[in-house]
Amino acid sequence: MPESRELDFFAQMLEAQGAVTLRCPMVTILDAEDPAAVEAWLERLIEFAFDDLILLTGEGLRRLAAAARRGGRESQMIEALRRLRTITRGPKPVRALRDLGLTPGLTASRPTTEGVIETLSRERLAGRRIGVQLYPGNPNIALVDFLRQAGAEPDTVVPYRYASDAETARVEKTIREMAAGRVDAVAFTSSPQVERLQEVARECGLEEQLAKGLAQTRLAAVGPVVAQAIEAMGGKVAIMPAAAFHMKPLVSAICAAFEIG
Repeated sequence: MPESRELDFFAQMLEAQGAVTLRCPMVTILDAEDPAAVEAWLERLIEFAFDDLILLTGEGLRRLAAAARRGGRESQMIEALRRLRTITRGPKPVRALRDLGLTPGLTASRPTTEGVIETLSRERLAGRRIGVQLYPGNPNIALVDFLRQAGAEPDTVVPYRYASDAETARVEKTIREMAAGRVDAVAFTSSPQVERLQEVARECGLEEQLAKGLAQTRLAAVGPVVAQAIEAMGGKVAIMPAAAFHMKPLVSAICAAFEIG
């Protein structure tokens, strides 16, 4: 299990069902390197510069709220969010909104960029000013170009960044364990975890072992975005929740796949 956030909670849920977990955290999350850019974007939000706000991740909204809190402006941020329309990609930003006491607006038809575009394609966007919360490593050109072509004015922010959280030796050992057939399943909960696995395989000359391990290990994805990253790596997703794409449904899907619990 490569998840860094809530790793112990995730492991304990599986261990309660009799699983033996191998914990290999790969990614940690930090505030954006350029806080001034985030603060400037927040200022525009608070000054009611946006008609809509697209939220792609729950972590993004939480980081924005934390930045506003540090500046003593969280209540103003929440008031600004209350006045505009939010568009959420999946359940995590919905929960983050509710944690702030807010009701979500539009929810994407599917928890992917394509789902956001599909949902917004039914809306009149010309002349609308739209804040777009992105996540690290993905400028989401498809979404930004769609908004511009629809006549909207997108204003993007990336409120956090990823940093490696694993010693290469630990990831290397995990790849070798997979190749040796000693791992039954790997549960991925974010695409940067997949990228880190590939990075270590390249660095250590273990690309063949990784390919072998992926072919004989059941790969679990928390949702469609992570599933796409796994498939791009050359893996095949064997386990994924049917609808709700977060940790508890993922645990249930893993238990169902192994007929345990």
